[in-house]
Amino acid sequence: MNEKSRKNEDLLAQAFADNDLGPLDSHPVGDAPKEPTVGDLDLEARSSLRKLNRAAQHQMDAEDITEVEYRQLRLERVILLGVWTEGTLAQAEASMAELQALAETAGSEVLESVVQRRDKPDPGTFIGSGKVKELRDIVKATGADTVIADGELSPGQMVQLEDKLDAKVVDRTMLILDIFAQHAQSKEGKAQVSLAQMQYLITRLRGWGHSMSRQAGGRAGSNGGVGLRGPGETKIETDRRRLRQDMARIRKELESMKTSREVKRSRRQAGTLPRIAIAGYTNAGKSSLLNALTGAGVLVEDALFATLDPTTRRAELRDGRTVIVTDTVGFVRHLPTQLVEAFRSTLEEIVEADLILHVVDGSDPFPLEQIKAVNKVISEIVEEQGAEMPPELLVVNKVDRAESATVAQLRHALDDVVFTSAVTGEGLSELETRIEQILNSLDLHTKMLIPFDRGDLVSRLHEEGTVISEDYTETGTLMDIRVPRSTGAELSKFIVD
Repeated sequence: MNEKSRKNEDLLAQAFADNDLGPLDSHPVGDAPKEPTVGDLDLEARSSLRKLNRAAQHQMDAEDITEVEYRQLRLERVILLGVWTEGTLAQAEASMAELQALAETAGSEVLESVVQRRDKPDPGTFIGSGKVKELRDIVKATGADTVIADGELSPGQMVQLEDKLDAKVVDRTMLILDIFAQHAQSKEGKAQVSLAQMQYLITRLRGWGHSMSRQAGGRAGSNGGVGLRGPGETKIETDRRRLRQDMARIRKELESMKTSREVKRSRRQAGTLPRIAIAGYTNAGKSSLLNALTGAGVLVEDALFATLDPTTRRAELRDGRTVIVTDTVGFVRHLPTQLVEAFRSTLEEIVEADLILHVVDGSDPFPLEQIKAVNKVISEIVEEQGAEMPPELLVVNKVDRAESATVAQLRHALDDVVFTSAVTGEGLSELETRIEQILNSLDLHTKMLIPFDRGDLVSRLHEEGTVISEDYTETGTLMDIRVPRSTGAELSKFIVD
């Protein structure tokens, strides 16, 4: 561990002490606390970590950081910047509201929002010289330290904006990457996010102030002449080389994790239990729905991208059938390409499922736009895998918070949709019925005669299939049953006409 790492660890420890953050399992004196779920502990840990990071960042020496560390967000007081190029004013406002939710999820305080109406973003400064002057005055007046742009900025745009505003500039892509970095829990999830961040940063390295243009050592070449030969590669080149080395190392780590993941997935595929993937827009209530269906107790937070690591649980439907339900990472409009690439292994869970529950936030002002954004990413993954699109069931969640006009619009625009509330339980019974109907349509409906000495097969059929009727004959148990086709093929010798 180098001296700087030890220094940062000491700062975190000091911040922990200064903020009097006790252990995560401590409770105030009084009534006995309710047994916390895994999700409760995750939420408490996440809140504590944000406090620690914010306290430690106040104490860190700003002069002794690299370009890569500078680009890791230290968001506190921010101004949002948007360019309205198409759509209605309501859509533009919804886009800025989502950007504000993203910024607050990253741990920042939003001071003000600035939106400019343009046919297209300015190629030099994203918003044009006049708006830049206005924004610079707002930055000075509010004391903001960061400006977040609602779009992906080119390296040139980022350089010009930072020089003219004298403040750090972050675009939507980097903001989402930072949220993913905060919320990733598993070793693989953290590695995937790190790789995505590095892929984004390597094309945007630049000098921060004049210190980043210093020479770092070595020889610059032999054609400069006496007194003109520099000492070697610049600090930016050093950072870029270090990034490439780190990216290569992380790719190797992810490759080694791939084997373990594929083994687990092959075990699930070898099994006969139906697999259901819960997919959808971020903060649409996917984890709440998983908890309602399975009692998993996973983290539920009213924040964007609260879930990054997929959670898989078993659930028993009302007809006795056991299914495997997986909660996957949420999508968002303009999801960074780097994240789609890094989380492709996670997203493959969706393509390989027997049924996709596409969860939509019914309380969102533009839920149809959410559906388009999610379908775009899923279709890209399906096309790349060369697979067939699994059956999909649209689930409009949060109807307890939705406007009646929005619900009416969705009923008119969508076919084969279930309206639910994971909080109140509304529509969950209908959802289970629709899941059973879809899975039954994928099954083999047949009759099997199981000998009395094969009670293990009777138990298996009860677990893996839906028993419609069960009678006892002289030769065995006659079962009218729906089973997965793989199970039917395996037990074909017991099938009777």
